[in-house]
Amino acid sequence: MSLPTIWVFGDQLNRGIGALAGATPQTHRVLFIESTVKIASRKWHVQRAHFIVTSMRKFANELRNEGFHVDYRFASSMREGLDLHVLEFQPTEVIATEPNSYGARQLAARLGVRTVSSNQFLCHPDEYQTFLGSRKSIKMEDFYRWQRKRLNVLMDGNEPAGGRWNFDEENRQPPPKTGHDRWPEPERYELDEVDRSVLESVQKYCFGKLPEGQWATTREGALARLRNFVDHVLPMFGEHEDAMLKSNWHLAHSLLSPYLNVGLLLPGEVVSAAEKAFQDGNVPMNSAEGFIRQIIGWREYIWNCYWQWMPEYAQMNSLGANKDLPPMFTDPAKTSMACMKSVLTGVNERSYSHHIERLMVLGNFALIAGINPQQFTRWMWNSYIDAAEWVMVPNVIGMSQYADGGLLATKPYASGGAYIDRMSDHCKGCVYDRKKRTGDDACPFTVLYWDFFLRHQERFVKNPRVARQVRAAQQLQDSEELQVVAAEMMKKMDSGTI
Repeated sequence: MSLPTIWVFGDQLNRGIGALAGATPQTHRVLFIESTVKIASRKWHVQRAHFIVTSMRKFANELRNEGFHVDYRFASSMREGLDLHVLEFQPTEVIATEPNSYGARQLAARLGVRTVSSNQFLCHPDEYQTFLGSRKSIKMEDFYRWQRKRLNVLMDGNEPAGGRWNFDEENRQPPPKTGHDRWPEPERYELDEVDRSVLESVQKYCFGKLPEGQWATTREGALARLRNFVDHVLPMFGEHEDAMLKSNWHLAHSLLSPYLNVGLLLPGEVVSAAEKAFQDGNVPMNSAEGFIRQIIGWREYIWNCYWQWMPEYAQMNSLGANKDLPPMFTDPAKTSMACMKSVLTGVNERSYSHHIERLMVLGNFALIAGINPQQFTRWMWNSYIDAAEWVMVPNVIGMSQYADGGLLATKPYASGGAYIDRMSDHCKGCVYDRKKRTGDDACPFTVLYWDFFLRHQERFVKNPRVARQVRAAQQLQDSEELQVVAAEMMKKMDSGTI
């Protein structure tokens, strides 16, 4: 019998999303396409490839158990998979929920697939236009407050609960000197036959340590992770949100972003769980507000910036950064920098590092070293368990690398070794001295930080948020020697000996 087909993409794995929300086994057939070209197109982290493909296959099984006729296609390409499905089943039409990437939406349009509006985010781009209105400048904080009011989250009438919109100042404490085991270890699950089958098919295309059950691959598992986070970790989320520890990779971070980004969790249910825990008196305001701001503020803001500025945005490079990605990014043994080695090793082992390590270690280094932003974006996209184009392009091109010239961030997020020393325990025992600007043991972060502002002094001396740093760089008595050291460091970086 001919039925309409719903084509489900690998980042829309939820019964309540878009076209699937109103579907029944009697009214619709479901199509998944696992494309070998897509899997083989890049050197993905094996945990990332495993997570997405396994989650797809398990979700397809859940729909079969519900009674749906599911056509799970293994094809060389998305186009081939769709053509073969249409040839076999002759659907009355093929429908998809709006895909989450610019390229996938173009593909759907080219293939004649009808798309319906997505409810996978709390602010659809059409709703975002209401926020924009006639605004000449956009700030995430303004969007966040608009979202709080619109969604009625952490509100007392028209005022913010607790009397303040933002408790970020209370969430920037450095790492504690003791008690590094205070944060519960993340849960794990036993890999099953589906997991092993997926690994057998994707492993040859990938890099990194094989999965050990760190990342749940079903909605049931994702919901269990959410409950565990809210009950046991969210109460201590706030204070050390920006801290970094080589002995503890997860601290109080939720580790929920992979599930949100493929649909195993929806943002509304995550926010509701956190808000209820606060209302019940189990979570302090600074933790609840800081976490909820990440979900309804920054995440939704990035999503909408992506759709506002693509496709040109992905190719921006306003600082003319042209250095190739250094060898250390694919082999952490190629650096003696303790902070970089620690974070890069963690990415290799877990396909993950938390947001401050991404921004203020990896992103910071890429920025001040002048690494090509498109190469850096591609590496991040390939490497991280929670990566997606809409996530990585604005966060890297805009927030991290200032390659958009200030569209997203009002200043470059550059810092020297002093910041990393204050917010982490990486500097102790490192072969480099974060206080030195010259000499063989000068810290690359410190040297390249000052060199960055000297290289771009004409641009940033007019920026009120970093003009003081530029003037300080111009007044360094050893600026010429520092620039010579910086040039030598660049050569060592390229050869994998830094």
